[in-house]
Amino acid sequence: MKRGNIIKLALTVILVTVAVFFSIQPLTNPDTGIPLGLDLRGGVHLVLQAEPDKDGNPVTEEDIDKAKAIIDQRVNSLGVAEPYIQADYDKKRIIVELAGIEDPDQAVNILRTTAKLTFRDAEGNILLDGTELKDAKAGVDTSGTRTDYVVHITFTPEGTKEFGQITTEYLGKQIGIYLDEERIQNPVVNTPILTGEGQIQGYSSLEEAAQYAILLRSGALPVSMSIAEKRQVGAQLGADSLSKSLDALLYAAVLILLFMVIVYRLPGMVADFSLVLFSLIVLWLLYAIGTVLTLPGIAGLVLSVGMAVDLNIIVYERIKEEIKLGKSLRAAVDAGFSRAFLTVLDSNITTLFAALALFLLGSSSIKGFAITLIIGIIASLFTAITFTRMLMRWIVGINPRMSKSLFGVRSDI
Repeated sequence: MKRGNIIKLALTVILVTVAVFFSIQPLTNPDTGIPLGLDLRGGVHLVLQAEPDKDGNPVTEEDIDKAKAIIDQRVNSLGVAEPYIQADYDKKRIIVELAGIEDPDQAVNILRTTAKLTFRDAEGNILLDGTELKDAKAGVDTSGTRTDYVVHITFTPEGTKEFGQITTEYLGKQIGIYLDEERIQNPVVNTPILTGEGQIQGYSSLEEAAQYAILLRSGALPVSMSIAEKRQVGAQLGADSLSKSLDALLYAAVLILLFMVIVYRLPGMVADFSLVLFSLIVLWLLYAIGTVLTLPGIAGLVLSVGMAVDLNIIVYERIKEEIKLGKSLRAAVDAGFSRAFLTVLDSNITTLFAALALFLLGSSSIKGFAITLIIGIIASLFTAITFTRMLMRWIVGINPRMSKSLFGVRSDI
């Protein structure tokens, strides 16, 4: 029995150590690890205000929903990881937070541009609009004497039919291509275009063509959007925030680990080891569900670490009381965990309800705090009630007659 406990204890330590070693790289990788929020990575916070049209027609909730869907599609085309996009129907606004983008101004222009594509005759009459556009892709045209950056456009079947009729009717004439109210091209129709495919030329670079392709592919916004608020967070400022937050987390962890060992001796060492597993569980769960880590989220992590330690303190104080009553170490450990269970469960369930309320009713930053706290509570319950109890039983099983002073109790009691 003694030898079996030693083996199980040694294997557990080895497995947790190996898990820590192989978790460092995937969890901390800046590109594939836990995504960082705007306040830690830098980026832009943008509030887009929907404006009534020229006739004074009010902005409806349907307009906001359509605009949000189009903006969401444009953001996805930018390749931004874990963006935050929220509609405010009361104020007719759309709130967008983009973390880690290299050119915030470019992203802002792409998001707020109405991008209404129209084909017009020489008098400016609209012949066809972009509602029948199926796809738009940036490309390079090398068929001429020089390299041209273009956007290849493809129409829907209905759009193909209409475009074919228009190019047949206007053969030898110019058809202006407009984006919003700006003419970007005014080509002469040399041959009817019946395939539903064409290209828009005149871009200075492939990047510029790609920007317009995103706008055309996502479709036109149903309403004009103005910038009500724009706040940029520099990458360096985000890095400083992350560094200071991690330092605070490290200092808190070191103080907690020392406190547990000094006050509770052997059980304190077990609690410290359990905290390592607790941290792994929390971080991997955050990684698995794709949670964006923000400053409030780190605060939630610090709080959950403190709560995990508090659970162990409640249990260990109960164990000390049982030892003082004259029980053997094995009986004291079993009784301590059993009698502390309801107290531990009650205190954490109430905190869990509060965290759930914050998650359901709070804003984006509050949600980040709530989700890390919820995960921390669940992980702490597992490690304190299950994992720590298992380790304590194995340790007591190795030497049931060890000194009570190893449990923070004077030997003369």
